[in-house]
Amino acid sequence: MQPVVAVYGSATPKPGQADYEAARRLGMLLAQAGYVVMTGGYGGTMEAVSRGAAEVGGHTIGVTCAEIERYRPLGPNPWVREVVPTATLLDRLRTLTERSMAAVALPGGVGTLLEITLSWNLLVIGAIPPRPLILVGKNWQSTFEGLFATHRKYIPQHARHLLTFASNVKMAAAMLNAIHPGNP
Repeated sequence: MQPVVAVYGSATPKPGQADYEAARRLGMLLAQAGYVVMTGGYGGTMEAVSRGAAEVGGHTIGVTCAEIERYRPLGPNPWVREVVPTATLLDRLRTLTERSMAAVALPGGVGTLLEITLSWNLLVIGAIPPRPLILVGKNWQSTFEGLFATHRKYIPQHARHLLTFASNVKMAAAMLNAIHPGNP
């Protein structure tokens, strides 16, 4: 069975925009390294990652959510090969977290921040087995370094070490491959 990597990111980017194309490249790199990509299943970077993986023959999973579809009517993007429907956002988050062996976070907003912090907290308390949590881009790094600096007494060093920062998607894929070598 191929290892699954969850990819978090914004629903906003469109084809041709830098964040979309970077996410598409990440999907390609992950699929070429033998990973299945799992996203929230909708548009933006979720679509781009799925598209990139599908374009090189990779398997894609989209974890959809009835609550989100009531809020914003839409369906899974056309690049998703396997849909895992969930009823609530919490179910969706649980599926993304529990079914993956690693997570990569691309630039995003509140939803992406939620995915990062949930995964991070579950790692901190040992609720999920240790796994890579790679945050891509200088904005995530500056956000969390600022948090570490202003809340140093509340965030222990071992918790900080559970986050890995990559400047771009190529670096993120290389980091993941270095941690989990031997994928086809």
